[in-house]
Amino acid sequence: MTDFEIVDLVFSQEALENWVRSDLLAENWPVVYTLSNSKEIYVGETINTKARMHQHLASTGKNGLTRTMVVMNRRFNKSACLDLESSLIQLFAADKNYKVLNANAGIVEADYFERGSYKESFTELFDVLVKRGMLSQSVPELINSNLFKYSPFKALTDEQATAVSGILDQILRARRSERSSQIVIDGDPGTGKTIVAIYLMKLIVDIANMTTDNLIDDDSYFAEYMNAKNQELLDGFTVGLVIPQQSLRTTLERVFAKTPGLNKKMIVKPFSVGSSINKWDLLIVDEAHRLSVRANQAFPTLNTMYVDINKKLFGRDDTKFTQLDWIETQSQHQV
Repeated sequence: MTDFEIVDLVFSQEALENWVRSDLLAENWPVVYTLSNSKEIYVGETINTKARMHQHLASTGKNGLTRTMVVMNRRFNKSACLDLESSLIQLFAADKNYKVLNANAGIVEADYFERGSYKESFTELFDVLVKRGMLSQSVPELINSNLFKYSPFKALTDEQATAVSGILDQILRARRSERSSQIVIDGDPGTGKTIVAIYLMKLIVDIANMTTDNLIDDDSYFAEYMNAKNQELLDGFTVGLVIPQQSLRTTLERVFAKTPGLNKKMIVKPFSVGSSINKWDLLIVDEAHRLSVRANQAFPTLNTMYVDINKKLFGRDDTKFTQLDWIETQSQHQV
């Protein structure tokens, strides 16, 4: 299935109107498209390109975008377009060329009729994007990168999506009743607990920062959460991701620095949580079993810090206080 067509246009009213008049597929057929400039890109899918582009042209958040690329295929259907949209978002997010502007309403990994054939076509399309310079690396290189592995735009498994929605439901209920909460996620290695944590942070930020510019399809997995009531609940909501391991912190700082709404300061180490003068609404701890207890630290300065933090938070130093106690004291909600 190689008969896809790529249309490149200036992102303007005139250029889009001229194209739509000359191509019947432009108005009533499922397509995947990008809006971009030299540094940013937005990926979308629609069954009515004309109407969707009018929405984007009226959006102040898309004012700086200058080009649009529309990918069409007479065999495209809604499922194939959602799959391609998700794949492109993940690849662009892992690449160095662009910052992806999409909100994260959620695509869940799903099968559909003749998916294998569509995937073959997608691979050829990705090769074209590499040749055009829109992707700076080959797809295998991108997929094997840490930026891809830990991307907040990954397609979730059903189990991961259920975990994210369950956690978010509990946090929202706790916010409505103005109470604290603590959730423990237990899973075997390789089940994607870190991905759930990153995805949850991006989703919370997108809900809190939701505007009329964030056009979310109703069939997106987490679209039901993107509403004014939840936005009000999460307004000013502060989130941190506690990572005990230095190597993973460095990797995730790169991912967060590249993701709109996230920043590398959201990645914190346990000692930074304890010594901070500010508190968080939510702290998510990855691999919480790596948090330490009051014992000899690897470096003498850390022993001093441990004592100072205990005195600051609890008024005294005591061997019973652990880094988990710091986290519980410095946040209202914990995962």
